[in-house]
Amino acid sequence: MKLALDTSAVPNQPAGAGRYVVELARRLPGRGIDTTLITRRGDDARWRQYSPDAHVAPLVPRARVARLAYEVTRLGRSEVARTADVWHGPHYTMPRQGSTPCVVTIHDMTFFTNPEWHERAKVIFFRRAIAYAAQHAQAIISVSEFTARLIDQLLEGHAPVVVAPLGVDLGRFSLDAVGDAEKLRAHGLRTDVDYFLFVGTFEPRKGIDVLLDAFTEVAQENPLVELWLAGQHGWGVDKVEARLSTHVAASRIRRLGFVPDDALAPLLRASRAAVYPSRGEGFGLPVLEALACGVPVVTSRNTVMEEVAGPAAILTAAGSAPDLARAMLELLELSPEQRAHASRVGRDRAETFTWERCVDQHVVAYHRARGE
Repeated sequence: MKLALDTSAVPNQPAGAGRYVVELARRLPGRGIDTTLITRRGDDARWRQYSPDAHVAPLVPRARVARLAYEVTRLGRSEVARTADVWHGPHYTMPRQGSTPCVVTIHDMTFFTNPEWHERAKVIFFRRAIAYAAQHAQAIISVSEFTARLIDQLLEGHAPVVVAPLGVDLGRFSLDAVGDAEKLRAHGLRTDVDYFLFVGTFEPRKGIDVLLDAFTEVAQENPLVELWLAGQHGWGVDKVEARLSTHVAASRIRRLGFVPDDALAPLLRASRAAVYPSRGEGFGLPVLEALACGVPVVTSRNTVMEEVAGPAAILTAAGSAPDLARAMLELLELSPEQRAHASRVGRDRAETFTWERCVDQHVVAYHRARGE
């Protein structure tokens, strides 16, 4: 099978959905799929490094508006598209021209259910893109059962849905902490402090405002513990930025920015717990990565993260700072035996999510798109 995989929307520092595309690009050629990666012009070297066994076609303009226009008007008629058996758009969109069977990944439905979590221009664009894909793709991939249910509820007459939960690199995100202290010090990170860790892009839905409110209470109860925030700057966080500078425990809140791949697992393993109070996601990959490292996790009830974590995380009401603070304080009181038990339960849960199984489901979707 010849597959064209559109990687052109993945930023230079992949996170979340970007990491998903990178893992697909790395693994699909090993499944006997003749894979061509569609990249932005000038971005081909990076993708050759990610996936040495794939072909790379640097077709797409670099500027975002030009890239989206090119996808609509020309990409589907390119030679790569015409000679592919299946086209995969892994980020909601697909070409509007051409006849190649298409598979489109819909990560979440929050552009419909919670538009206030996104920039207005993105809401308008992605609502249209998702509606179009639902009607014109030959198959839809959902990264969770949670999102698949919402697709059924909100998109009438959509294409068949294949659920392909994301995975975790169980070798990199492991219980093995040998060498972690050296890696953390190499990145200028302390190894002699207790801290809660948040990993995620800074944007309204991530619940960072709730986390800061919760940490006010936690910091009053415990005079030593810190809060470390890892992730790229997103949008709509002016109020959060202001809170960071005026927080009563500002000296104990550390902004780490984007964390390199080699530091993320050590950073998780050294934390007291991973705290992910997001109001809603498509999957919530940081939760799974923390569980794989054997780290206690606090995340939000009645979200996809509950589906991912199962019984392995403490669940709190989304948006409730008092609920979150109680859970954080509870984790500070865990005995070594209780932490060891939580670690085993988390690791066992994470081992049910692998990239290999995720890719298996993608192959199913590709064959379904071809009518096989």
